[in-house]
Amino acid sequence: MPEIIINGPDGRLEGRYQQGSTTNAPVAIVLHPHPLHGGNMNNKLVYGMYTAFASRGFSTLRFNFRGVGRSQGTFDNGIGELSDAAYAFDWIQQINPNSPYCWIGGYSFGALISMQLMMRRPEIDGFISIAPPASSEDFSFLAPCPSSGLVVHGDKDEQVPLESVNKLVTKITSRKNITVDLAVIKGADHFYQDKVEDVEKAINAYLDKALAPAKDAKEKA
Repeated sequence: MPEIIINGPDGRLEGRYQQGSTTNAPVAIVLHPHPLHGGNMNNKLVYGMYTAFASRGFSTLRFNFRGVGRSQGTFDNGIGELSDAAYAFDWIQQINPNSPYCWIGGYSFGALISMQLMMRRPEIDGFISIAPPASSEDFSFLAPCPSSGLVVHGDKDEQVPLESVNKLVTKITSRKNITVDLAVIKGADHFYQDKVEDVEKAINAYLDKALAPAKDAKEKA
């Protein structure tokens, strides 16, 4: 997976990129947890999402938000990080102009930013959200949620109670033709200690189901 540098809104952004297997590959970007709490693009869950997309032929990008690793700039309380994500999304779209559909993934803080970006980019067709901070952040911007997706959460999460995530999922599934699956990882805390494999199984199972119509259409073409 080659290292890439993106010209972001506040300087360069360091990333890792895997080109898709076809000239019209779908695209996906994956966003990491909170920069001030050790979050970076090499987080195991971020890497797991990245691998899940790449192994299915997506052109896939993960990158460090401003001020993390070799990315320039300083933490901007989510405002600048949303701009970083938008620039990264522009970058991957520009080098994949024939992409038929786009997905986004994020973990914790990255889940919040990814869902904010989804509201601004109607071309995003699906999402994976791990441990969205539903108890501390206002997700009312998802009114309504524009795309179907998967929410993954641990039932022992000490930072974000499962009850708050249940309420979020119920709220964002109110739109017709939008479905949001909730995968509850038993025994998992916010950091998924010893539960990373369970998360990856849930993600892979969901993607196989969600992408099946696109795969069938491609095989019939």
